[in-house]
Amino acid sequence: MSRRAQRSPVADRLSRATAHLPAPVAVVDLTAFDRNANVLVKRAHGKPIRIATKSLRCRTLIERALARDGFDGLMCYSLPEALWWARAGHINLLVAYPSVDVAALTELATDPALRAAVCVMVDSVELVDLIARDVPDHRGLRVAVDVDASLRLGPAHLGVRRSPLREPEDVEAVVRRALEHGLAVVGLMFYDAQIAGLPDTSPAVRQVKARSDAELRTRRAEVVAAIRSLTDLELVNGGGTGSLHVTALDSSLTELAAGSGLYAPTLFDGYNGLALEPAAFFGCPVVRRPSDEFVTVYSGGYIASGPPGWSRVPQPLEEQGLRLVRTEGTGEVQTPLKGAAAANVSLGDRIWFRHAKAGELAERFTDLALVEGIEVVGKAPTYRGEGQCFG
Repeated sequence: MSRRAQRSPVADRLSRATAHLPAPVAVVDLTAFDRNANVLVKRAHGKPIRIATKSLRCRTLIERALARDGFDGLMCYSLPEALWWARAGHINLLVAYPSVDVAALTELATDPALRAAVCVMVDSVELVDLIARDVPDHRGLRVAVDVDASLRLGPAHLGVRRSPLREPEDVEAVVRRALEHGLAVVGLMFYDAQIAGLPDTSPAVRQVKARSDAELRTRRAEVVAAIRSLTDLELVNGGGTGSLHVTALDSSLTELAAGSGLYAPTLFDGYNGLALEPAAFFGCPVVRRPSDEFVTVYSGGYIASGPPGWSRVPQPLEEQGLRLVRTEGTGEVQTPLKGAAAANVSLGDRIWFRHAKAGELAERFTDLALVEGIEVVGKAPTYRGEGQCFG
């Protein structure tokens, strides 16, 4: 064992636990995963948390979280994914993004069990009309309406570009058209990305997030009241890992959404008061020693989605005393690292990284090693490992 590993308690523990497994290897620490689940439930202030499946992409771990008090239902990222979960016997499935997959919508519409389990998302009259025109037996399909939750400050748009619906009258128009076509409007969704997905990097950022929460709370209540006058709502969903503590206090919401916090990727390191523990890691073996100050590991280029930049790049655990090389970053087939600790690293040693986001790591592995302490207590297939690719 290298001297570097002896000085690196987490890296050493993961290396010892997975020594019998080939690398690169992806690991989830179940103790940290469960502790993170407790943190999320506490921040939800009694509101149920719908698990965002794209943030985990592993049936075993999704079901582990779902079995805990405080979690209820799944938020899927594609309709075929939701149908897959429904065929496995799960109910209370919300598809978070609009779908124009007519074949999948038709499969949903023509199967009573699937119809009862799955709610699809709409955000425009155009999409509602498409469903009514192209999907046989569409009457009675359960739908929810996605509402823009971004903050507008003059010409500035703070948040993600999602739904075109913002004011109560915008949402009413879609709901009325859906009801005319015989669709069952059962929910609303408001994703506050500019709160949930924005680290607390400065007092100015925290002020903007507070202002956004105040604006959204007022507008959300107006939208919910307007739509409740037209139809019975089973769910009003909002929030994300980074905003549970504030979104949970909005009485107009019936439930929250979260998932990434269970893995605690690097993008959550900058949030004030969010006491999550890193739970997901991947280890790559050292295959080259270009010099005493450099080592090169196999693979590692698992870049996260979002605006390009260093915030989307996996990071080696700081305790290992190695850093990425700015001129190369992480590569598809190799990743060089620099630092004084390189002199103490041997070929075959594992360097451990954290991904910038959460479930995207699962797209690169067929299974996750489940670790408790210094032991692998199981292996869980990812979606990929189960032969599923939902885009």
